[in-house]
Amino acid sequence: MEERQASTTVRSLFEAKARALDLHLAGGANGLPNQITSNRIQKLGLALSGYTDYVHPGMVQFLGKTEISYLGKLTREGRVAAVKRVFEEKLCCIIVTAGLDPPTEILEGAKEFSVPVLKTVAVTARAIDELTSYLDQKLAPSTTIHGVLVEVFGLGVLITGDSGIGKSECALDLILRGHSLVTDDLVFIRQIGPERLVGSGPDDLRFHMELRGLGIINIKDLFGISAVSPQTEIDLVVELVRWREEEQYDRVGLEERHLTLLDLSIPLTKMPVASGRNLATLVEVAVRIHMLKKQGYEPASEFLKQLESRMRQETE
Repeated sequence: MEERQASTTVRSLFEAKARALDLHLAGGANGLPNQITSNRIQKLGLALSGYTDYVHPGMVQFLGKTEISYLGKLTREGRVAAVKRVFEEKLCCIIVTAGLDPPTEILEGAKEFSVPVLKTVAVTARAIDELTSYLDQKLAPSTTIHGVLVEVFGLGVLITGDSGIGKSECALDLILRGHSLVTDDLVFIRQIGPERLVGSGPDDLRFHMELRGLGIINIKDLFGISAVSPQTEIDLVVELVRWREEEQYDRVGLEERHLTLLDLSIPLTKMPVASGRNLATLVEVAVRIHMLKKQGYEPASEFLKQLESRMRQETE
């Protein structure tokens, strides 16, 4: 499992939101590769007035009517000093809102310090909402894991296990039963909000599956659009393990296991693999049990309660 430092570039943001916000590049084109590392937005008002302690280089900076008006009241020398003070903080980019024209000093600083200046007709509040939503997605904590991600009965199931144990074959059987594939082999996992993990696959390999003896197949082409899903929330992890006679396996269902991904705990079911065991059926049953547990019903606990009640009756 490999965790990645979330970041995006100013160029990516510009291309993604050019239409939605009517963005135009006003200056500093040589800084488009600059990295954005925070989903928070800052306004440059305090920094322009001299208070730069909390300027974050990886945050998108905004210039609105208030900031432009403040600069307009300064002398030429004052504007040059204020702008230089801000640009020395190594900003990633500046967005000027409400269709305002950035002062000449801003454009000069953008060129000198390689800081892109983007201009939008949108008011500051709308631009911040639009960009925050975009950055929340792009900069969500993420990791990659080898496995297969499928959607079973509407729940996302991450199937893991050693290479060659049968993860892809299990997923294929589930697809034949009417469930859908999200990704095979490489799963990208992002944390969306405080308690949600969403999994997807790489764009260039989306909906492809490797089956030993058959090679690479395209699930969408073979089974249609209903057999695939671009992403899903991960609700359950099923780990396929090789059957060992000496191993003690949970035979009642009382043992609760979890897998920690991005500091979030996901319910885990260990599934021994042996000849004659239909893995797809077992995964479907595991999902149904998980659904019952989410509704507050514990099958194993109920069984023990009934057993204890029967034993008490027989001893009376």
